[in-house]
Amino acid sequence: MKTIEVSWRNLWRNPTRTNVTIAAVALCISILIIFQSMIIGLIDKAVFTTTNLVVGEVQIHAEGYLDDRSLYKYLKNTKKIKSIAKKNNIGLVERSYGYGLISSGTKSAGTQFWGVEPELELKYFDFAKHIDQGGFLNNSSSNKIVLGNKLALSLAAEVGSELVVFVQGADGSLGNELFYVSGILKNVADNIDRSAAIILKDDFNILFSADNMIHEIALNSKGNFTAEEIQNLIAAEIKNVEIDTWKQLMPTISLMTEKMSVFMRVLFSSIFTIAAGLGVMNTMIMSTYDRMREFGIIRAIGGTPFRIIKQVSLEAIILTFIASIIGTILGLSVALYFQKFGFDVSGKGNLSFGGVVMDPIWKGSVSVGIVILPLILMFLVSVFSSLYPASIAARINPVEAIHYKK
Repeated sequence: MKTIEVSWRNLWRNPTRTNVTIAAVALCISILIIFQSMIIGLIDKAVFTTTNLVVGEVQIHAEGYLDDRSLYKYLKNTKKIKSIAKKNNIGLVERSYGYGLISSGTKSAGTQFWGVEPELELKYFDFAKHIDQGGFLNNSSSNKIVLGNKLALSLAAEVGSELVVFVQGADGSLGNELFYVSGILKNVADNIDRSAAIILKDDFNILFSADNMIHEIALNSKGNFTAEEIQNLIAAEIKNVEIDTWKQLMPTISLMTEKMSVFMRVLFSSIFTIAAGLGVMNTMIMSTYDRMREFGIIRAIGGTPFRIIKQVSLEAIILTFIASIIGTILGLSVALYFQKFGFDVSGKGNLSFGGVVMDPIWKGSVSVGIVILPLILMFLVSVFSSLYPASIAARINPVEAIHYKK
């Protein structure tokens, strides 16, 4: 206890220097906490948006469908899958896909038609809520169509525009129908923006002469299960289908979230840890030279080098401890603010991650981990940054130190 008291008094021999160092280290800690919070928040948002927008946590397709997306490769038995999802309270939507041509006046474009059930899409996924103009479909929206943003632009189509649709049906016949634009989506994801033409599943069945061909089942538990848990639940009972998690369907985003989290946290942790370490080391070196005569006297009356090393190291630890408390309080306060209110980046264009457009309000994520890492790093900093000045003090010649002049 006496050693702690002595170290405490020594720190405040030069209060200005000590306060500046504490402020600098506290700032490093707070920035590190805030930065980690924002990075984790961005990654969590990217995963949440990816799974909740349209992909889901798991998708099920007929074998080989993702290789060529043929109209004829559809799921044969969906009742059992629905039963598993219902039993485990997992959201499920069925989608039908087909390709064709849309014409509006003199303009035309190839497109992918989606046959959907609007109520379920709105219940379990978010893309149907991202309407820029008009409205999404409802169960009475016969011969109505919702277009991706860029597709509508290429067709010069607006809400209410009349579109002529040409497709080849499942029976080989050529189908054509008139549809009217019900709504235009906001920027959602590049493949949807450029080519999605969304119609009722009943209209899809008529247009493509399809007898309830289901090409995709998307499952979304809203985080109640991991993607791998859902995959295993289905795989245990359903065979001869392809069951993919969102990570397998969107490997780029999965890789980006994993690598970005590690790389950015390591990079910025290193930068701020080194900065804090240099600050502490500089203070302890200056303090050591200021007290050179004192250390000489300690050695002259029998003090051991270990005693001096312990004293200098303890001063560094106390300094860092004070800075850690201040930095943690400051960093957590700001991180909690950003977790609740976020940071609006809408003025800087769309906030996108791996081609998926996200909510422009960038929020942080606060957890115990964002505090533990800086505190551990700062403790190590306090120990290692004191070793050099402590070794200087411990190696001094008592006679030379007593006659040392600043």
